[in-house]
Amino acid sequence: MRVLVVLSIAGIVLLMVLGFAAAARRLLDLRFGTVRTLLAGALAFGLAGPIATALAGAVSRDDPTLTPLWFLILAGACALLAAMTFLAVTEALVPTGSVPGPIELVRSLRGRVSRSRRYFAIVRILVRHGLGPYLRGRRADLGAPSGRRRLARSLRLALDDAGVTFVKLGQLLSTRPDLLPAEFVTELALLQDQAAPAPWAEVAQVLAAELPGPVDEVFAEFDRTPLAAASVAQVYAARLHSGERVVVKVRRPGVEDVVERDLDIVARLARTLHSRTRWARAIGVRDLARGFAEALREELDFRVEAANMAAVAAGPDRSPVRVPAPYPSLCGGRVLVMERLDGTPLGAAMTGGQEATDAAADRTDLARVLFEALLRQIMLDGVFHADPHPGNIMLLADGRLGLLDFGSVGRLDAALRASLQRLLLAMDRGDPLGVTDALLEVVPRPDVIDEQLLEREIGRFMARHLGGGGPAAGARMFTALFRIVSAHGLSVPPEVAAVFRALATVEGTLTRLAPGFDLVAEARAFAERHFAARRDPGTVRRLAEEELVALLPMLRRLPRRVERIVGAAESGRLSVNVRLLADDRDRRHLTGLLHQALLTVLAAATGIMAVVLLGHESGPRVTAQVTLYQLLAYNLLVVASVLALRVLAGIFRRDG
Repeated sequence: MRVLVVLSIAGIVLLMVLGFAAAARRLLDLRFGTVRTLLAGALAFGLAGPIATALAGAVSRDDPTLTPLWFLILAGACALLAAMTFLAVTEALVPTGSVPGPIELVRSLRGRVSRSRRYFAIVRILVRHGLGPYLRGRRADLGAPSGRRRLARSLRLALDDAGVTFVKLGQLLSTRPDLLPAEFVTELALLQDQAAPAPWAEVAQVLAAELPGPVDEVFAEFDRTPLAAASVAQVYAARLHSGERVVVKVRRPGVEDVVERDLDIVARLARTLHSRTRWARAIGVRDLARGFAEALREELDFRVEAANMAAVAAGPDRSPVRVPAPYPSLCGGRVLVMERLDGTPLGAAMTGGQEATDAAADRTDLARVLFEALLRQIMLDGVFHADPHPGNIMLLADGRLGLLDFGSVGRLDAALRASLQRLLLAMDRGDPLGVTDALLEVVPRPDVIDEQLLEREIGRFMARHLGGGGPAAGARMFTALFRIVSAHGLSVPPEVAAVFRALATVEGTLTRLAPGFDLVAEARAFAERHFAARRDPGTVRRLAEEELVALLPMLRRLPRRVERIVGAAESGRLSVNVRLLADDRDRRHLTGLLHQALLTVLAAATGIMAVVLLGHESGPRVTAQVTLYQLLAYNLLVVASVLALRVLAGIFRRDG
């Protein structure tokens, strides 16, 4: 019986708490977290009794016009006001969503522990490679080249030791001379994506989960010794039952969890830098981190790589350069089965002596074929190999070239390809104004830019690098162009950065393959062959006719519209509608000012009310010394102080 009574009382208390919580949230007309709302209801329930007692004690028991019901209603209203005040104050101090709830906190606890361990491991790696002083706030000695080279080498060794994600990050940074000094770019370019092979037992589990059947049934032969092993995947040689020789690329077991954990660290670091430093916001560090994460996740999904291979191979006239064909029925997220190309990696062929290339075309011809194939992919097809280093290029037995590893592929839409084509044509004509206009179409245009200065610097760039400077000029061309883009506050989109990265990478490959290869002359020759028709009078006339046909509907309507505008102006009915605050940034700025002003008014009004109530000695007594009005005044003082401090914090805050 006693247990039943206790349960009944607990049920009534719970219902009253829920009722207070629901009423407070409904009156405020806002959504709050469950825990915060329940705490407000519990606070209201706890205050309802003492408030009712205080009110009842202050009124004469002999007054027949008042009943206990009025005391309960008034006490409930005061308790509800306290709950609403609690919700409003806690929302001002700790906005909803700024602190994870208990369920989210429990879910993320395991991830936090794992991430903390990874943080400590990375810090140990950095300290071991001599980067500890920089972690403690010491400024890097970047004034002298020797200091930059020393720091760059320590950074490369640390990234290499930190694992696959940071190796890939270093490789990406090595292609961004607009962000890093030349010493860092050169040093980070030495990062190699290599690792010891994983045990066959672990690889066999991946194959069993991804293939349509056991390995021995799917393949007639399967060599269990890997041809190559990198930090993301390792490659095996096999033969199908139909007799075709294939290559099987298998993602290393467990690499996805490591990459996701490290990408989370990179994203958090990028958000911290973005919020605290101006230089990070200037270069768009959050967008860089986001693009890097997307590219790395795509590289981990071999289905994306198979689609990339098919897209690159789908372009016209691929006879000089071969792309291995994938076998879609055998490909999955962690396994890629593709055609095996017979030949020698270009890097090994270039170091194996001249006899390694005697059976093929001349080195210069090979360089020309490779460069034209990449330009065709970028300028015409819109799908291109973004990492054409010597390890990803094969010298085939029939004298042709083969492209491998399509985990990193760039894509350009038609509008961006047209802008790049105009950029190349303007460079071929030696037109700085045309290059400047095309460049501003390729990159996002900032709000404020000195176009005259940009045009002059582009002109000096073209005179230096496109004025017959030879191959040495071409070796510095992309770095110089990146510097100009960065100096004028132009942020390079990820797809455009992939173009420059591919061109810079193939430039190094061509320099090794055919020393003296004139990159600039070949690019001009490519533009002459493929885009010269646009300057033909017949082509220009045809394009003008097509544009005129497209403009005819608008031209037919133009006289009527002009007549309506003139008529409205003559009769005084002409008006112009301007959408104020159409820009989201302006709306956010004005909203912030209004919030600050509103909080200031509320703080002042609340403080004045508190002072007025403190001056009243009469009223119901809560204690022998404090009246109910004074108690409310003290609470209002607290609310006024909170609002005033929030306004002052917003005024004194300075972005880093």
